[in-house]
Amino acid sequence: MINTYLMNDVKSRSDSSGVESPSDRLSARTSTYTRRENRLASLSKTEDDSASKDYKKKQDRISERSTVFESEKREKEALEKTVSDMEEELKVLTELKSDNQRLKDENGALIRVISKLSK
Repeated sequence: MINTYLMNDVKSRSDSSGVESPSDRLSARTSTYTRRENRLASLSKTEDDSASKDYKKKQDRISERSTVFESEKREKEALEKTVSDMEEELKVLTELKSDNQRLKDENGALIRVISKLSK
């Protein structure tokens, strides 16, 4: 676009033997203004298009986030259930260990009694 403007400028100067007429300057300004308006219009169109695309992307991201949130929520609930089950197993294991120790102590006492009785 700049090259076109420069070529028009050089062409008008060579045609008018180096003197630029007011009508040439006015037409150059008008065409420059028109080109500028066209560029601005095309930029605003692309901004509108990108804004609608951004809106769609935001909606996609929101739906992706909600899907991820739901799956993380399910995973969290499953992990909490697993932790709860493990805590219950730990309680049972602790009870079994104490029962096992009590039985070992009783067994040792019975062995001592039997040993004294056999002498």
